[in-house]
Amino acid sequence: AILEKVVGKEHPLVANSLNNLAALYDSQGNYSSSEPLYLRSLAIREKVLGKEHPDVAQSLNNLALLYKSQGNYSSSEPLYLRSLAIREKVLGKEHPLVANSLNNLAGLYESQGNYRSSEPLYLRSLAIREKVLGKEHPDVAASLNNLAVLYESQGNYSSSEPLYLRSLAILEKVVGKEHPLVATSLNNLAVLSWSQGDITRATNFLTRGLEIEEKNLQLIYAVGSEQRKQNYAQTFTASSNATITLALQQPKNPTLAKLAATTVLRRKGRVLDAMTDTVQTLRSQLEDNPETKKLFDQYLDVQQQLANLVYRGQGEEKFEIYKQQIQQLEAQKERLEEQVSVRSAEFRKEIIPVELADIQAQIPPDAAMVEIVQYNPFNPKGKNNSETWSQPRYAAMVLRHRGEPQWVDLGDAATIDQSVNGFRKVLETGSVLRGIDVTPDEKSQLSRLQDIARTLDKQVMEPLRPLLGDARHLLLSPDGQLNLIPFEALKDEQNKYLVENYAFSYLTTGRDLLRLETTAKQLSNPVVFADINYEQQQTVIASNSTIKMRGSENKRSADFADLTFRPLAATLPESQEIQKIFPQTDVLLGEKATETAIKQIKNPQILHLATHGFFLSDQEIKPISPGINDLNSQLQKPQFLNLENPLLRSGLALAGFNNRQNKQNDHNTEDGVLTALEVAGLRLRGTKLVVLSACETGVGDVKTGDGVYGLRRALVIAGSQTQLLSLWKVADDGTKDLMAKYYEKVKAGKGRHEALREVQLEFLNSTEYQHPYFWASFIPSGNWRGMGK
Repeated sequence: AILEKVVGKEHPLVANSLNNLAALYDSQGNYSSSEPLYLRSLAIREKVLGKEHPDVAQSLNNLALLYKSQGNYSSSEPLYLRSLAIREKVLGKEHPLVANSLNNLAGLYESQGNYRSSEPLYLRSLAIREKVLGKEHPDVAASLNNLAVLYESQGNYSSSEPLYLRSLAILEKVVGKEHPLVATSLNNLAVLSWSQGDITRATNFLTRGLEIEEKNLQLIYAVGSEQRKQNYAQTFTASSNATITLALQQPKNPTLAKLAATTVLRRKGRVLDAMTDTVQTLRSQLEDNPETKKLFDQYLDVQQQLANLVYRGQGEEKFEIYKQQIQQLEAQKERLEEQVSVRSAEFRKEIIPVELADIQAQIPPDAAMVEIVQYNPFNPKGKNNSETWSQPRYAAMVLRHRGEPQWVDLGDAATIDQSVNGFRKVLETGSVLRGIDVTPDEKSQLSRLQDIARTLDKQVMEPLRPLLGDARHLLLSPDGQLNLIPFEALKDEQNKYLVENYAFSYLTTGRDLLRLETTAKQLSNPVVFADINYEQQQTVIASNSTIKMRGSENKRSADFADLTFRPLAATLPESQEIQKIFPQTDVLLGEKATETAIKQIKNPQILHLATHGFFLSDQEIKPISPGINDLNSQLQKPQFLNLENPLLRSGLALAGFNNRQNKQNDHNTEDGVLTALEVAGLRLRGTKLVVLSACETGVGDVKTGDGVYGLRRALVIAGSQTQLLSLWKVADDGTKDLMAKYYEKVKAGKGRHEALREVQLEFLNSTEYQHPYFWASFIPSGNWRGMGK
């Protein structure tokens, strides 16, 4: 608007700004906002610069790309042709931009399956690039790659492979062996080998590609912006899904089983870890040790330099010099990594890539780790997105203390999710089913619950039971909507609840096993928040009254603007019961249970929060091409997902939550909204137990369980050892009785998860609380052992 006022509405600079804004929306998948801006930019350029100006060709090209992304090929083709004609006439037939136009048009025809028209255009584009840019240019590598993809789509593997190999050799030389484009190139070769049935070769290429992706993930997570981290992590879905698919297709291949297991253990929950800026957390944990902190800062500085160098590419420098710079920085990074690792266990957990053997060593002999993942099956011979990627499914990886990981496919995710929804609905309405006077109608409801509990067990647990062997303790890391159910309440073939035969310990990812024993030098008294006054007027915070923390600038999701909560009066007796068991407990009630108060707490032994939780419905993810083959799109038009930080979409309500609207623009005011992002920044290092009691879903249809997962993950990142979360709100005295019995057992030295199971079995065998509604609402996550003193 300012630019328009200064230079006028029809100035080339205005057209440039409109084009750039349109490109941003386009990259985010927001096509409806992008199109009118591209059209306005095009109209200005045609009017002011003339219809045959290179900028007009650029506008036409961008619009054509937009329409192609939407599958609107008939609108795309004439624009590409016009853009190509302008560029050939104005710039000459051998200009690099002409090569780009030819490449784009070839890609359009390929998408339509018109290979005969596509091939000569790719060949012309390659010839121009080799002549004008030289035979060892990244654009030449892209042309070779795209021709290889075309031949592969036609089943012409013998022509495809040498082009892929040439493309890889150029990229390794020009951008360096650790560059993301090299990983894409290796992945393409893996898919080609897989298509030809050469699984050993496919595995070798895939292993190399995944290792490079992991290195780049570390670089981005150490120094990238929030958006860049999220975008980069999204580009990994393709290789993760392909690896899982290949492992499931080759059940007798231990190398692939390990590769898929390592990939999942490294990547699950990684986006959330990045969003909480674990690097900053690590820095603050090293405050007490200046020498280690100094080494860590040097390490970050080297990471930053390395990231800049890798993503900038060779540029004008001679290749030898560029390569030497990268090698020097990598040697420095490795040396510093070793020095900091020796001094800091936290650094080892956060920065050094996870190895399967490290996790396996943490699994007790009587236990089995079950890592469930949602994945899209990948077809290496697919010619387009719909052929290449199937609908989501669930799979499980089982790992014992010794032996190889074992994989099993569990079935269609939509079918399982339907069962989950049905199970939750029947469970949550169980409050009427108590005591001995059960009506016929209530009896039929109970049998419906048992039917669906059996169905869900058949779908999810029965297929993996043969892999559990004699394990009776399950370390379970669910995914998607399976985060929303207590597995204890499923029913096996003998019609027994699983809690009767198995002890469950939930994990947010198998990586949690490496951080179960987070410790602090000193822990403070237990703290309870209860009977919270959600109407409380917020008070302005004095500048020195709270620590500066992640997310403390009151970033909020707009999607819960209308959300309000009713008071939970029955949490008062709950807090009184806890105080009886642990007399030294600090209890914060009513208007004292504020966001400021929780941020000032430092490492309490126990933190008990009896309040509402909110989990917003999942954001719609615009489909982006997973691009396991499309190297050129990575070089020319990176596709981003601009989603809100998922950790802003779940959290807890504290004093003044219902009044927050009045203070939305006042950054000096805490507003009673504690997002999962802020939870991750709480000082809970070494806290032995965090209990979230009375949580209930605040808004929307929780589709993937990401909100519940996010809150649990945030508590792990904050440093707490064990988390106990309620999955639905239970009738008041039910929660009070369960909590009192649980805390008594924990105080007596029982394991933190074993204590809950004992209470669950007592409730199951009682007349009053035998329905799973009462005993299965809490799930235990993290460290299962006793708390000590």
